[in-house]
Amino acid sequence: MALIAVIGCLGLAGVGSAQTRAGAASSSNVDALMVSDIHFDPFHDPAKAKLLEAAPVSGWAAILRAPDADDQAAAFAALQTKCHARGVDTPYVLLRSSLEAMQKQAPGTRFITVTGDLIAHAYPCRYKALVGGADYEAFVTKTITFVTQELREAFPGIPVYVSLGNNDSGCSDYRLDAGGDFLKDTAAAMTDGLPAPARAEAAREYAVGGYYSSPMDPVRRSRVIVLNDIYWSPKYETCAGAEDTAPGKAELAWLGEQLSAARSAGERVWVMGHIPPGVNAFSTVKKMTDVCANEPAEMFLESGPLDAVLEQYADVVRLGLFAHTHMDEMRLLTPQGASGGELVGGEHGSHKIPVKLVPSISPVDGNNPSFTAAKVDTGTADLKDYRVLVASNQTGVGTVWSVEYDYAETYHVSDFSAASVAGLMAGFKDDRKAQKNASGAYIRHYFKGDVSRELTPFWGQYACSMDELTSKGYAGCVCAQYK
Repeated sequence: MALIAVIGCLGLAGVGSAQTRAGAASSSNVDALMVSDIHFDPFHDPAKAKLLEAAPVSGWAAILRAPDADDQAAAFAALQTKCHARGVDTPYVLLRSSLEAMQKQAPGTRFITVTGDLIAHAYPCRYKALVGGADYEAFVTKTITFVTQELREAFPGIPVYVSLGNNDSGCSDYRLDAGGDFLKDTAAAMTDGLPAPARAEAAREYAVGGYYSSPMDPVRRSRVIVLNDIYWSPKYETCAGAEDTAPGKAELAWLGEQLSAARSAGERVWVMGHIPPGVNAFSTVKKMTDVCANEPAEMFLESGPLDAVLEQYADVVRLGLFAHTHMDEMRLLTPQGASGGELVGGEHGSHKIPVKLVPSISPVDGNNPSFTAAKVDTGTADLKDYRVLVASNQTGVGTVWSVEYDYAETYHVSDFSAASVAGLMAGFKDDRKAQKNASGAYIRHYFKGDVSRELTPFWGQYACSMDELTSKGYAGCVCAQYK
C-alpha cells in the first residue's frame, strides 16, 4: 500500500505465553483461522506460465512443485521490471509454507476466513507478458480455484468463508461486471467450502454480485455475511471502464434484507469483506491533506451508505472482518443513530461494532507474511482472543513460523468485544505521543518484520482514524489535538 512510503516499516514483538492462551480458551471456544491478501503468484517461475495455461487446475500443483528453470531469477526480475512491481507477492513455496504452518499452529481449527485478494498484483500484465493468451478471465478463474482448493485440502471438511478483493477480477484491478461470466465461473470455487446446506443458495447469490450469506459453523445461531465491497470503492469501474452505481445499491439492499432476517431469527452476524470502512489516515497524511481547513480525508470506501446499514443493525453484528492494508489493525464502528434496543443474547450496550483488519500472507510491502489464529465463543459469536503468527523470512524457503503476540495478553483485555476495543482506542487517542505500553505494542505489531518506529510521529492522526470512520469525525478528532 502507498502508506508504506509515509511511515516506513514497523516492528516485531515478543511471543505471548501459552499459559495466557490456555486461560483464554474454554469449552465454549473454538479455534478459527483468519487469512488475507494471499496474492498468489504462479508466475514466480516464468517458464511455467504456459504450462499452467495449458493444464487443468488439477495439474497445477505438479507443475508448481517441479524444479525452477535455470534462469528463473533473471526471468522473474525482468517480469517485475516490465510490470512495474513494487515488491514480490506469494510464490507457491510460500503458499505451501503458510498452509503447513497453519496446520501445525492451529490443528484444531473449526473454520477459516479469507478476506480477499487471492491473486497477485499486476496480474493482467504478468499474464500478457508470459502467456499472451486470449482468455485472461479463464486463467484468473483457474488461479482462484487453485488457491481455494489448496485451503480446503489443507483443512478437509472445515468451512472456508472467502471474499473477493479488488485484485480478484477477470478483467483488471478494481474492475468487475456484476452478473458477468467471471462471477458465474468462480461461484463454485468461492462457495464450495461452505457448510453443505448453504452452498447452492450462496453460489446463486455470489453469481449475481460476488457476495453471499451462510451459517457460521460451528458457532450457534450465527451467520457470516460476505460482502463484495469493491462496488463502494471510489476506484470501482465496470470491465469496460464505466461508472456504475447500480451493483452497490443492489448489494446494500440485499445486506439490509440479510441483517433484518438475522435479527428476526435471533442470529449473531459477522460481516466480512476486503476493503475496510473508514478513513485512510496514511494516504491522507502523505498527501498533506489539511483536514482542519475542510479538505476531506481520503476514504477507503464511499462507505456512508454501508456504515448506515451496519449502524442500523449494530445490535446483531458481532464483528466486522476486513483487510486490504496488509497490516494488523483494528477499528470500531460507532453508530450515529442506531435504532437502539437490546442486543442479541440479552446484553445491553452502545451497539458499537468491533472491526478486525487481518494482515497479509503476501510480503509485497516488505513485511514478513503472517496469519491469525483466533478463539471464538460458540455461544455469543464473540472474538475472544487471537494470536498472530509470523514468518521468519519472506520466501517460504527454510521458513520458521512463530507467535508474534497474543492479543489478550498484550492489551490486558478479556476479548475483542466492542467494549474492550472502545477502551483501547480511548487510551490510544489520549496517548497522542505513543508513550504508553499499549500504544507501543500496537506500533510494534502493526507491521511484521521490522524494528523501526516510524508510526510514532503520526500516532495521533492514526489513532483518530481507528474509531472516527467519517471524514468529518476524523477531522474533528485530529484538529482537537492542536487546540
